Amino acid sequence: MTIENKAGPVDNQHSKQSVLFTLPYTAVHITGGFWAGYQQTNRDVSLVHGFAMLEEAGNLRNMRIAAGLEIGEFAGYLFADSDIYKWLEAVGWELGRRADAALQKMADETITLIEQTQRDDGYLDSYFQIAAPQKRWTDLDHGHELYCAGHLIQAAIAWQRAVDDARLLRVALKFVDHIEALFGRNGRAETCGHPEIETALVELYRLTGDKRHLELAQLFIDRRGRNTMRGHAGYGAVYQQDHVPVREAVEVAGHAVRQLYLTTGVTDLYMESGEQALLDALHCLWADMTERKLFLTGGVGSRFDGEAFGGPYELPSDTCYCETCAAIASLMWNWRMLLVTGQRQYADLFERTLYNGVLSSPGLDGACYLYVNPLQVRNGRYVRASADTGTGEERLRPAWHNCACCPPNVMRLLASLSHYLATVNATGIQIHQFAAAQLAFAVQGEPAQIHMQTDYPWDGRVSLTVTESGALPWSLSLRIPEWCAAAAVSLNGRDIPSPLAANGYLTVTRSWQAGDVLQLDLPLEPTFTVPNPRIDALRGCVALQRGPLVYCFESRDQPDEVNLLDVQLLTEEPLSVTAVSLLGGIRTISVPGRMITSDWQNSLYRPLTKPTQMTSRQVQLTAVPYFAWGNRGMESMRVWVPQATQ
Repeated sequence: MTIENKAGPVDNQHSKQSVLFTLPYTAVHITGGFWAGYQQTNRDVSLVHGFAMLEEAGNLRNMRIAAGLEIGEFAGYLFADSDIYKWLEAVGWELGRRADAALQKMADETITLIEQTQRDDGYLDSYFQIAAPQKRWTDLDHGHELYCAGHLIQAAIAWQRAVDDARLLRVALKFVDHIEALFGRNGRAETCGHPEIETALVELYRLTGDKRHLELAQLFIDRRGRNTMRGHAGYGAVYQQDHVPVREAVEVAGHAVRQLYLTTGVTDLYMESGEQALLDALHCLWADMTERKLFLTGGVGSRFDGEAFGGPYELPSDTCYCETCAAIASLMWNWRMLLVTGQRQYADLFERTLYNGVLSSPGLDGACYLYVNPLQVRNGRYVRASADTGTGEERLRPAWHNCACCPPNVMRLLASLSHYLATVNATGIQIHQFAAAQLAFAVQGEPAQIHMQTDYPWDGRVSLTVTESGALPWSLSLRIPEWCAAAAVSLNGRDIPSPLAANGYLTVTRSWQAGDVLQLDLPLEPTFTVPNPRIDALRGCVALQRGPLVYCFESRDQPDEVNLLDVQLLTEEPLSVTAVSLLGGIRTISVPGRMITSDWQNSLYRPLTKPTQMTSRQVQLTAVPYFAWGNRGMESMRVWVPQATQ
């Protein structure tokens, strides 16, 4: 395999504070299996669909109007440009994997349009250029100008790194010069109400080496926490994380996407500056999120109100928000924390969120998406699949959304997914996520290659064949997931001891030869999970997991007379796993349960002294992976189910 030394979404090769380092973008190729299917659908269906939706929704027409090519009024939310930029970023990473004439043509048209839309002074925002030209930079709390600029920067970086195309980079640099003149060290001491530009500016610094970009990122971070932003939806400055300075923050709060885009940017800044106070705050925030405010799926955001984090243990299954963009923001943050620390917990949460909190959004056809990802639905009613659903009833994932931030976010993640499989350091390579893939890297200047084969997440066997190696010894490290109680490892067919290091990885160091095979076996037995008793919405319930996958129960898979509100799970009975062609080829789990019939049907409350008349009978229930729910219509679904009492 020939690789070029061009980075992917994060390039920390020269960062001051990292223990693991990202590989060049073309160093890892997903070659088959589970994720290759998703990448193929993303390429063949989703990106084409996204371009059509950007046209239909008016995003591209906004640009044409702002460029003076058409006459009309602005359409959509004022941050509509950001959806174009995320789509372009996705196309850039995809073309970096393999050329595609049709996608190239769509992207060329869009990039040319952006070039035509940019003003001579560098300014670029179609909403303000069309609807409010006199109000540029007058509402940083809610105007999203810097947020849109951040996504433009990330798209520009993707095109420069993946396909060596500098057109968007020239646009982005011109816009950043304009922004720096206004908000630099001697400019207006303000910051954006929606964090995003911070992480983009740090990555731009990594690309250009221009310290002004890093300094501007730090200024925007340092200016947050002055308690002056106006907030939204009943929230004050906490909605925009402006209630406390970053270094003093001890809990995740406010709008979930904003919070996690901010922590992502702060982690990037720490990697470059090494300021300990930033890392200390990040550890506090991560602990608060994972110990008190995280859904089983990796989703975050308990409240529709403000798309926000709730209080500790406020984790309702039915009214949760769990926005797709918040899950992707969590991936971005956890990836950077992994690079900084090398600790398994961040790769574990990345995996949980990827397979469950993110993958529940795109439909299996690649042309529809959930914005909100609930863990319980009652008969398809009151499903807010979007931020703005008119009827509250959805029967399928929507093809697009009025606020369409999530679909192109999913597209850019899937296009660049290979970036997140592995890292290197001075001693060798670390495998964080398991997928059929080809990996090329260098250790102490000597080239090496590994072919990873697996049917993960359906099968827990992962085989790594060394296909090239130099003479010097090097280390191959494998993450042993936290959910795995007993991993087994063999080298060239012989079992070997598998002690875990303190960071949760198993490492084999040797002088590797072409043909060496390291095999990891992770038992994928279904297991039940119980919630913290302080989560009152889940008390008495259990959830089902198999490996990295959270499972759920959909009403359509159960016997006709079964109502999911009236079932209990028999957790002491055996479970059976079956491979089926359903939903693109999944593993279902058969779960013994009880169907309860009682005399509660005509009342909500009764005196404690009045006995309940209740009968039960055993039923066999079927669970499917949570990520696949809703692809056959949205009826009843639940992840957490009451546990039967013995």
